[in-house]
Amino acid sequence: MDATTIPWRPQLSVPWLTTARGAGVEAGWAALRLAGIPVDLAGWGLRQLTGRLGPAVSWLPAGPVEEQEAEAGVPVLLVRGLADRASVFTLLRRGLRGCGAGPVTAVGYSVLTPDLRVAARALGDEVERLRARSGGQAVCVIGYSLGGLIARYYVQRLRGDAYVPLVITLATPHGGTATALLAPPHPLLRQLRPGSELLSELAEPAAGCRTRFVAFYSDLDEAVIPAGRARIDHPDLQARNVLVHGIGHLTLPIHQPVIDEIRAVLTETQQVTPGA
Repeated sequence: MDATTIPWRPQLSVPWLTTARGAGVEAGWAALRLAGIPVDLAGWGLRQLTGRLGPAVSWLPAGPVEEQEAEAGVPVLLVRGLADRASVFTLLRRGLRGCGAGPVTAVGYSVLTPDLRVAARALGDEVERLRARSGGQAVCVIGYSLGGLIARYYVQRLRGDAYVPLVITLATPHGGTATALLAPPHPLLRQLRPGSELLSELAEPAAGCRTRFVAFYSDLDEAVIPAGRARIDHPDLQARNVLVHGIGHLTLPIHQPVIDEIRAVLTETQQVTPGA
């Protein structure tokens, strides 16, 4: 497994200043997110209280899937985090223009989904749809937070590695997170607890998995604790872990050096992947 480091700003060499600046930016984004938290989780709680939580719709959105204007390149699927909207990828999608990635399609899942495996199977359906529309090309997947774990489960456990040569994860709790122990007993959050059945399944041998992984993680991530749990440390997986200094969980997918690195990885993948 390889490792890379991306600093907050290359010209800054004062550790405490880097951390303080990153924390300030993260706090600003947190305030904006708190002002617009979706009501999905509240709806889930009400259904639990009334005993009316039945089989959940596993994949969203209900309307048209958001898609960037197609380019002649490798198709890309973006999978968001648990409480995110597709807008979390706005800057990333803009930053991918002109690098040969396209079409770039943002998909999501319902917070009513009772099991991450259900969302992973639905992701497989989306991969098949995009491949059908792209002449059978391979599809790259970028997952933020929980979305990265869904993508990993699909390629590692559901044979999605036959169709997905690259998975990029951003602030994904591959090894679980201590914050899930304190979170409400949501089905998906329970699967993020260290040592959960799902995480134990992902730790099992995965010999022959053809997908290459790039995992971006931060030393200032307040959601993935400890921060190293956002790394992929599996002996059978081709994984490169990229440490980003001084960037919080919410800021990581909009951090320009991260977007620049994703562009470079996608360009490289397009050059070496047949049919991409």
